[in-house]
Amino acid sequence: MTPAPLTDIVAYADEFLRIRQVADERNAVNGLQVENSGSVSSIVAAVDASQATIAGVPPGSLLVVHHGLLWDGNVPLTGRRFRRVAALLENDVALYSSHIPLDLHPEVGNNVVLADRLGIEVEGWFGDYKGSPIGVWGFAPARVTAREALLSEVNHALGTFGPGARLIAGGPERVSRVGIITGGAGNMIGEARSAGLDTYITGEGPHHTYFDAVEWGLNVIYAGHYATETLGVQALASHLGERFDLEWEFHDHPTGL
Repeated sequence: MTPAPLTDIVAYADEFLRIRQVADERNAVNGLQVENSGSVSSIVAAVDASQATIAGVPPGSLLVVHHGLLWDGNVPLTGRRFRRVAALLENDVALYSSHIPLDLHPEVGNNVVLADRLGIEVEGWFGDYKGSPIGVWGFAPARVTAREALLSEVNHALGTFGPGARLIAGGPERVSRVGIITGGAGNMIGEARSAGLDTYITGEGPHHTYFDAVEWGLNVIYAGHYATETLGVQALASHLGERFDLEWEFHDHPTGL
């Protein structure tokens, strides 16, 4: 396959994901974080820009991640930050990160892709994140209206990427209105309740959210922060690969969280 110009891919991805319009944490630094010599021969998707991820990326590739290189802020280029950047530069690997813009994207976003995997047709959005609705909700399909069946379906949808989903059985045994916000969104249980949902799927949350779920009458499924965020980067890499006629692959480095 013919390599593609990095500038073309970045310009397209920035617009497609609305990188400049969607608010995020300051240290997310969405978009191109490290450039290469200007040509991209393949795309690698991963959840995190960790040393293990970077070390396995073929030279000349574009590494697309959900959690970028700069979460620890404006720090000196020493220690592990230096080692990560040095490995990228030595192998001519460009790094592109998309956090909240990828979570809430209506086509390749973590939330809509998981909903699709579960057979849930998106009926609406809920949960405000810095001015943007981030979560999706829909009605559980007939085959998974029993909450234990939905739990099994979540495990099936995420495959080997997660440690196994866990259920806080605070709501009805027969589920109906199911909401999804992937990642560490346990703090959005109140938003799910306000949206009239009876079941909420996310990655992880604080200890006290057990009591939030039980006392508010909500089923909560914690399916793993890492596992629930493997979906968007794969969908994005596939989309970019098709758009620019490039091969892509997913590199799995699970955290167990």
